[in-house]
Amino acid sequence: MTDIINNEPLRLAKLIAQSGLCSRKEASRLISKGQVRVNGEMARHLHAITDTDQIDVAGVTLAAPAPLQYWLYHKPVGIDCNNRPEDPASIAQLLRTLPVRLFAVGRLDKDSRGMLLLTNDGAFAQRLLHPNYAHQKSYLVTLDQATPPSIVNAFSQGISWQVGPHSYQAKPCQVQRLNARQLEIILTEGQHRQIRYMCRALGFKVVDLCRTAIGTLSLGTLAAGDCRQLNAEELTQLLTLQAPKPTT
Repeated sequence: MTDIINNEPLRLAKLIAQSGLCSRKEASRLISKGQVRVNGEMARHLHAITDTDQIDVAGVTLAAPAPLQYWLYHKPVGIDCNNRPEDPASIAQLLRTLPVRLFAVGRLDKDSRGMLLLTNDGAFAQRLLHPNYAHQKSYLVTLDQATPPSIVNAFSQGISWQVGPHSYQAKPCQVQRLNARQLEIILTEGQHRQIRYMCRALGFKVVDLCRTAIGTLSLGTLAAGDCRQLNAEELTQLLTLQAPKPTT
């Protein structure tokens, strides 16, 4: 059994934590105390685990982990990414229909639409969300009025905005002016409602916002409200995204 992100043997404590039995820290403590056994033998922290091994934690046999899955979802406008089972507008209503328990990687605002990834792989999600990796996310943005060509330079220099007493600063981002009212914006960060606030700071209102790609993985023709599993090629595209080289 290997870690799909790092292609190396999965640490025992991490495997126990992924089962939901306890936290990774608690699992490490139980291993140190000799309360974890693999096939009846006292476990070590770096014990190599296979799919056929029986793992017992404090006398409880660990259930086999669910197979890791990766799904692409076209979130429509009006769906809330917060997992609230009692809310009919929550993404929870979709998640409960899927064959395995998944969660959303990151979020899109309720009034935005487009690509959202669903998985049960915590390490995969952390890699995609961690700011050090600076993954590119592409958005198609429609504004309420025509824009001048100079708007491209404004985005490339980094836009600042104010929300109440708080000030925010965006990193320079790539922008292509597709027509007078439509922009393609590529971000490597994800501050709260960032695109809407940046456009508002320049005097424009966003009337439609769609995330179209993460890295080289594209939303394609997937219809709003639909979801599907990633194929092997698409998963490889995401797993091979690399962290940027440190600047000197």
